Amino acid sequence: MSGGGSGGTPRRAVLAVGAVALAAGCTKYGDEGAEPQPPESPASDGSTPASKEPAGDEEPAGPELAKTSEVPVGGGKVVKDKKVVVTQPESGTFKAFSAVCTHSGCIVAEVADGTINCPCHGSKYRVADASVADGPAPRPLPPEKITVTGNSITLG
Repeated sequence: MSGGGSGGTPRRAVLAVGAVALAAGCTKYGDEGAEPQPPESPASDGSTPASKEPAGDEEPAGPELAKTSEVPVGGGKVVKDKKVVVTQPESGTFKAFSAVCTHSGCIVAEVADGTINCPCHGSKYRVADASVADGPAPRPLPPEKITVTGNSITLG
C-alpha cells in the first residue's frame, strides 16, 4: 500500500500528526537566551526592611541565613550552602539575591567595596540591586525573598 490506500491511515495524515507533535515538543527549546522571570517578592528590588518585633506568634519564614549584625552596612554576607547573598545597602534595609553568577554559574565568593564578587571570571554586582558593575556577567543576580524578624534574616 503506497499512498494510503484502503484499510489504513493515510501516510500524509500520520506525517502531519507527527510533525505537529514534534513541533509542540520542541517549543520549550530555543529560549535558552531568554531572560528568566524573577520570583515574585514583596518588593521588586528584593529588599526587606528590618522589623523590630515578630508579628504575633509567627515563626521565621524559612532557614536562618544570618543575623542582622553579621551583615555590614554597605556590604553583605554570602551564604554558600543556601546559594544566597544578603546585603545591607543602607542601615536597616536588607536585600537578598541568588549567589549563582549569571555568567557561568559559579557561586559568588565575597562582598567587598560595595560589590558582590565572583571569583571565576571577575564579575561584580552592586550590593544595592545586584546589577552588573563589571562583566562578563550578562544580567543581574535574581532577587530572593527574605524576612527580617528582630535580629534574624530568614529565607522566604
